[in-house]
Amino acid sequence: MTISRVRIAHHAVVRDHGSLVTVGLGSCVAIAIYEPTSRVGGLAHVLLPEAMRGVVVESRARFASTAVPLLVEEMRGLGASGPLVAKLAGGARLFGNVLSTASSVGTRNIEAARAALVKAQVTLIAEDVGGEVGRTVTFDVADGSLKVRSVRGGERVL
Repeated sequence: MTISRVRIAHHAVVRDHGSLVTVGLGSCVAIAIYEPTSRVGGLAHVLLPEAMRGVVVESRARFASTAVPLLVEEMRGLGASGPLVAKLAGGARLFGNVLSTASSVGTRNIEAARAALVKAQVTLIAEDVGGEVGRTVTFDVADGSLKVRSVRGGERVL
């Protein structure tokens, strides 16, 4: 099995087998999209909700609003033809209420990811979001499972 690491503001799309892993999800959100029939999956490690107007976007995976269509396009290119489903993880408030601006970034990332999925007609089927813990996720494209690990929260499979 091939394991590919997805860095902050990056993405990867694979077919049939392999795992996509991203670490260090604080206020960032991991968006995992899957098409079960063709077993094509994609993962993006989203840093922010959306780009400021007029700014050239160098990495579409950086923003929830552009990462979802990017994943869908690349998945369709690898043969995903059926309905797509998604899982989300992350969007934490790592500093509690100490830094109100920083704590709202996670919430805004979650909301933007959900909105982008609706716009792309991708069904959100599971999530592990919010809270005050960082996360690491492993997306197994063979079966569509998303393993979410955190120091205080243990391990959970979505």
